[in-house]
Amino acid sequence: MFEVVKTTPYNDQKMGTAGLRKKSKVVMQQNYFENFLQSIFNVINPQGKTFVVGGDGRFYNDIAIQKLIKMAVANGVKKLIIGQKGYLSTPASSNLILKRHTDGAFVLTASHNPGGENGDFGIKYATETGGQCSGAVSDKIYEQSKQISEYKIYTADDINLEKLGTQKLGDMEIEIINPINDYVEMMAGIFDFDAIKKLFANGFTVVFDAMNAVTGPYAIEIFENILGAKKGSVKNAIPMKDFGGLHPDPNLVYAKELLATMFGDNAPDFGAANDGDGDRNMILGKKFFVTPSDSLAILTDHYNLIPAYKNGIYGVAKSMATSTAVERVAKKHNIGYYEVPTGWKYFVNLMDSKRITFCGEESFGTGSSHIREKDGIWAILFWLNIIAATGKSVEQITREHWAKYGRSYYMRFDFDGIATDVANELMKNLENKISSLNGKTLGSFKVALAEVFTYKDPVDFSETTNGMRIVMDDGSRIVFRLSGTSSSGATLRVYLEKIEHNNLDAQSRDMVDELLKIAMDVAEIENRTGKKEADLTT
Repeated sequence: MFEVVKTTPYNDQKMGTAGLRKKSKVVMQQNYFENFLQSIFNVINPQGKTFVVGGDGRFYNDIAIQKLIKMAVANGVKKLIIGQKGYLSTPASSNLILKRHTDGAFVLTASHNPGGENGDFGIKYATETGGQCSGAVSDKIYEQSKQISEYKIYTADDINLEKLGTQKLGDMEIEIINPINDYVEMMAGIFDFDAIKKLFANGFTVVFDAMNAVTGPYAIEIFENILGAKKGSVKNAIPMKDFGGLHPDPNLVYAKELLATMFGDNAPDFGAANDGDGDRNMILGKKFFVTPSDSLAILTDHYNLIPAYKNGIYGVAKSMATSTAVERVAKKHNIGYYEVPTGWKYFVNLMDSKRITFCGEESFGTGSSHIREKDGIWAILFWLNIIAATGKSVEQITREHWAKYGRSYYMRFDFDGIATDVANELMKNLENKISSLNGKTLGSFKVALAEVFTYKDPVDFSETTNGMRIVMDDGSRIVFRLSGTSSSGATLRVYLEKIEHNNLDAQSRDMVDELLKIAMDVAEIENRTGKKEADLTT
């Protein structure tokens, strides 16, 4: 039975670069989720189309998926392909879109944000490309959400998401699939699984922290069952609605358990972690941390060791805020190099037009054109493949990279919970004076370039303004950007990079300290926000 439900709009349903993210209790308001989903349907015309559905298993996902199923029926969707129990990592969903040639996907995740009733909820709409929808489409959805007056839903019992196979609801087909199999098949086609198996068989040890999020079952199947890592190598492997109280963000602040293991006595040879939906990764060796920027550069430098890439790659792209380490690698290999705004959708055009094969962001996201999302397990398998092929440790591989290309000492400083109007005013003031810094001396640095970063897409010729940067004459940089991934308030992110070719063993904080003082002064951070130091340093 179809029902048309009268509703009133909410005016806060604008999607960011990674979809809609709100506090769980906001999404639980009457008709909130329904309004947003119907707004998407009204824009994309879903009649007769097929979509992938899944999520990271966080709080409210199960309820939201049942609502989505019933609204899809009422809006004329032909078929839904849903991960068993509603589980599906973001990389796996992108793979399914491309493999099954669907019209897109609805991925229920707030990525690395905390879960639970007092945590965050998220949903993003992916297109037939396997990646996020364009800004033009998300703007249309937002406009629709501000004027919506009704939504359509089918009245029926909930669907059993545990039972694999095909069933019908109204005129719509629902296929419940194993969420892991297709993804494993894809990874086996990219990497040298036999070489990695031999690595583990020879005693190489690993610990992987799934952070009680969606990739736990994927990791057990790939690392333990298929590749032969010791049983128990995968920690926090069971997905939980609140991630077991963990903050599923794989960095030095939140992956404390993994960090303690890798920097403790008798540390394993290799450590890694994923975030809530499996698209981010962190890489560690024995008492050694690899920055995401260095990781992207190292993977790019060793592409020929991977079976799927041994015949060459098109190029590589990074977000503007990410360090310039990969730029030096691209020049050495004479491959394409692009610098884009923050947001994975900017990489998709470059992938689809065969301009790049690899891409990455400083916020622990790395990926390639095998799908149209960042992919945490892919990055980890890439590292394991390099180690298996070279016989070198994580630290040795990284230090040899620094000796060859120089080291980018790189850190990010987050100033959280700033009132939105205060943050906007700070950025406006900085924008008004940024160009006047060109040619000036700041501390021991001379400014070579100070500008608002504007990206001109080489494919669709659109222009995007995203943050500001100050580049010194030695290549060192300061980048300012407001984050769009928080569910409350505003976060000012300050990225610092100091390039060194000789002093390769210093502490990162010591190397960027002068740049931090310059950044605090130029942006008037303490005066405008009251903050004398960052709330989070990574």
